[in-house]
Amino acid sequence: MSNDVPPQSRKTLWLVAAVCIAPFVASFAAYYFYQPEGRVNYGELMADKQLPDATLKLVDGSAFSLAQLRGKWLFVTVDDAACDAYCEKKLWQIRQVRKTQGKYPERIERVWLITGGGQPAERLRSEFEGTWLVNVEGSAVLEALPHAGARTDHIYLVDPLGNLVLRYPREADPSRMKNDLNRLLRVSRIG
Repeated sequence: MSNDVPPQSRKTLWLVAAVCIAPFVASFAAYYFYQPEGRVNYGELMADKQLPDATLKLVDGSAFSLAQLRGKWLFVTVDDAACDAYCEKKLWQIRQVRKTQGKYPERIERVWLITGGGQPAERLRSEFEGTWLVNVEGSAVLEALPHAGARTDHIYLVDPLGNLVLRYPREADPSRMKNDLNRLLRVSRIG
């Protein structure tokens, strides 16, 4: 019996060895050299901060507190009653993201914190019916919302316990907001 292995068999042997070793080398390289970003959410995660339960007023003059909405997820936006084009866009986005939640839309409320007093136009009130229209001028709630740039640039997401969870940037992508909300609603045992 000869110890001579034909060259073709030797190539095959090396090829089989390489195929068997490749997954280990690839996993080692991925573990030590590929550093993922480490987050899956689109919105900026906010430090643990609960919004105050200040007594506020709706635009119709009735008393209101964010505590009334405990147990629900809240999309919160801040704008003047005059509501420019960007304000309307934000209101439209949060309405549409809420509508895309299939069997969960009742778990989500929309809140428009109105600065400067005044009443939004009737057209806006009817177009965005179901949105809580809250006057907040000088309120602790308004001061509790962290912002980069203008406070009116952002859309905020508040959890069912009243904690500020995410802040979305100006010109936020609604489909990515929807993905964040889907993920939260799927894993949330409250609200």
